[in-house]
Amino acid sequence: MIKEWATVVSWQRGVAQVRCEAREGCGSCHARQSCGTRLLEKMAPDTQHYLAVASALPLVPGQRVEVGINEGSLLRSAFLVYMLPLLGLIGGAAMLQGTLGTDPAAACGGVAGGVAGFLCARYLASHTSETRDNQPVILQVALPPSSLHVQD
Repeated sequence: MIKEWATVVSWQRGVAQVRCEAREGCGSCHARQSCGTRLLEKMAPDTQHYLAVASALPLVPGQRVEVGINEGSLLRSAFLVYMLPLLGLIGGAAMLQGTLGTDPAAACGGVAGGVAGFLCARYLASHTSETRDNQPVILQVALPPSSLHVQD
């Protein structure tokens, strides 16, 4: 299970809108000057992601929750997004190269195969995104901000 803390934006009828803030790199290595993740984060500062997560518990805005998603679901999603278009590109290029034997045909086959792979990935993603295994879940709920009082 991949876990991340998020902030509740709103909660209505059993669905919480939560905001996940992007962290600044992983912080686990000393390659801060040459880290690709750090460079990407500098290009898009203040990146925030919003999720709709089912929650039977009533939540208040500002409350922190731990959100988790199944690792297998994440791997399947990565396969759909990256591998299907790539396999389509390579397969389309190879088919037309083998059939017609010219480089322009291979290029056109690659483009057509890549687009077909992307459309296939999009179709499969739309049909599998609503399954229960692919939905993020709330693992822990922190106390609401209003219940924390500091006494002098």
